[in-house]
Amino acid sequence: MNTRRDTLKQGAAVAALLAAAGYPQYALAFNKNAFEAKSITEAIKAAGGGALVENKDVVLTGPDIAENGAVVPLGVSTNLSGVKDLLILVEKNPNVLVAMFKVNDAVDANFMTRAKMGQSSDVYAVAIMADGRALYSKKEVKVTLGGCGG
Repeated sequence: MNTRRDTLKQGAAVAALLAAAGYPQYALAFNKNAFEAKSITEAIKAAGGGALVENKDVVLTGPDIAENGAVVPLGVSTNLSGVKDLLILVEKNPNVLVAMFKVNDAVDANFMTRAKMGQSSDVYAVAIMADGRALYSKKEVKVTLGGCGG
C-alpha cells in the first residue's frame, strides 16, 4: 500500500530527475522588463514586438463587467502560425503585463488565466509573431469592485 510519505518521496525523486535533465531552464525564460513595464507599448517592446496592429485572428475572452476585480477571468487564443508569444495586458494596472505564454506552431494557442484589476480598463490580447509584428485585439472590462486595494 502506498502511503502519503512514499508518494511525496517519489514526487521529490521525479522533480530531482527533471531538474537534473535541465527542465527548470524554461522557468528562467521570465522576461522581467516586460512584466515591470508601466505602459502597453513598453511591455510590447520588451517582449520583442513592434507597433501594434489590430487583427481579428487574435481572440480575447473576458467579461464585459467583472463583479470582483481581484479575480477577473481572461483568455487569449489564436489560430495564426508563426506566433512566438501570446500576451494579456491590462492598460490601467500598475504593471500592465498580466500573462505571457511562450508558443510555437505545435502548441494549441489557447490560454486562460485570472487577473487582478483595480479599476475598469481596456484589456489587450497580443500575439508577438516570429517576425516581430505585434497583432492585437482589445476590449473594455468594467470592474465594479476593485481588486488592487481599491
